[in-house]
Amino acid sequence: MDIKKIRQEMEKELVSNILPFWMSKMTDTTNGGFYGRITGTDELKPEAEKGAVLNARILWTFSAAYRLLDKPEYLEMATRAKRTVIDHFYDKEYGGIYWSLDYKNRPLDTKKQIYALGFAIYGLSEYARATGDEESLDYAIRLFETIEKYSFDPLKNGYCEALTREWGEMADMRLSNKDENERKTMNTHLHILEPYTNLFRVWKDARLEKQLRNLIVVFTDKILNLKTGHLELFFNDDWTSRYRIVSYGHDIEASWLIHEAALVLADKEVLAKTEPLVEYIAAAADEGLMPDGSMIYESFPNQKKDDTDRHWWVQAENVVGHVNLYQHFDDEVAMQKAFRCWEFIKKNLIDYENGEWHWSVRADGRVNTDDDKAGFWKCPYHSGRMCMEIMERC
Repeated sequence: MDIKKIRQEMEKELVSNILPFWMSKMTDTTNGGFYGRITGTDELKPEAEKGAVLNARILWTFSAAYRLLDKPEYLEMATRAKRTVIDHFYDKEYGGIYWSLDYKNRPLDTKKQIYALGFAIYGLSEYARATGDEESLDYAIRLFETIEKYSFDPLKNGYCEALTREWGEMADMRLSNKDENERKTMNTHLHILEPYTNLFRVWKDARLEKQLRNLIVVFTDKILNLKTGHLELFFNDDWTSRYRIVSYGHDIEASWLIHEAALVLADKEVLAKTEPLVEYIAAAADEGLMPDGSMIYESFPNQKKDDTDRHWWVQAENVVGHVNLYQHFDDEVAMQKAFRCWEFIKKNLIDYENGEWHWSVRADGRVNTDDDKAGFWKCPYHSGRMCMEIMERC
C-alpha cells in the first residue's frame, strides 16, 4: 500500500463512517447535547449517564474535522458540543468540569477528575483553533488556571488525580475501576500534556509554556522507566511506583504526543533531548505487536500474564505512532507497521454495517460486543484522530 492510498482510505473512513455515526445516532434531540451510550450490540440507551470525557472528545473531534474539511455540519456538531461543555459540564460555582451529567443534562457526579478538565481544554482549544472563537479560548484558559491552582504539586512536581467538587481531598481518586488508587498517574499526565500542547498553539502564554516544558521533563525523568523503555502507570506523591504493568497503547501514544509537545515548543534543546527517547519508547511499545499487525492491550510481567485483546484505541494510536516515526525519523519499517495495523483495523474492527468501530477483537478473532460502541470511554477521538493525523501528515 502506498502513502497516498492510505490517506485516501482514512479520509473516507472519517467522513463516511466515523463522523456520520456520531451525527446520526448520538445527537440527543430530546434533552440536548449527546446521548450517553450505545451498547456493543448497537442498542441506544437514551437515559444513560453522560460523561465529560465523551463530550469533550466529541468537541475535539468535530472541531478538528471542521478545521481540516470546512464542512458546516461538522461546525454545527462542534458548536453543539461546545455549548454542552460550557453550559452544562462547567461548574459555575466552583469552577472545573463535572465528571458526569444525568440524561437530562443535570450534574450527577460532581467530582473534579483532572483528566476530564484536560480533555475539556483539548476540545475547547481545538474549537478556538478552528474558528477563532474567544469564548471557547476563555474557558480553556480558565480550566488551565484551575488545574494549576488545585492540582499541580509545586514541591514534588506533577498533578494529582482528582478532587471533590469544592477542591478538597478525595479518598478514592481512581479514573476507572481498573486503575490503582494512587495520587499521580501516567494517564492523567499524558492527557494534560496533550491539551496544554494544543492550547499553546492558540495561546502563547509564558506560564503555559513553562508548564508544558515541565510536563515533558516529568515524562522523561519520572514516568519513563529508562531500563525498559516503558512508561510506569501509577505513582505515589514521591513518584514511587509499586506496580509492574505495561500498557502498550499508552507507550506508543505517548511517544508521539511527547514528540508533538516538543515540536510545538520549537526548542532545539528540548527536541535534542526528547527525540531519542521518543524512538526508545516506541521501540518498547513494539513488544506488544502481533504477527497480524495488531498491538495487544497490556502485560503484567510479574504475573507472566498478558491481556491480548486488540482494543480499538490501541490500534489507532499504533498507526499514528509509527507514522510519526516515518515522518520525522525516516523509519520505513515503522511505516510498514502502520500499514499492517491499518489492514488489521479494516478487516477486524470497523463495523461496516452499523457504523463506527467495535471496542475490541479477542485473541481468537471474536468481535467484542460486551463493551460499548459509544459511551463513557468509547468516543470518536482515537479513531477520528488517527484518520486526521494521517490526512495532515501524509
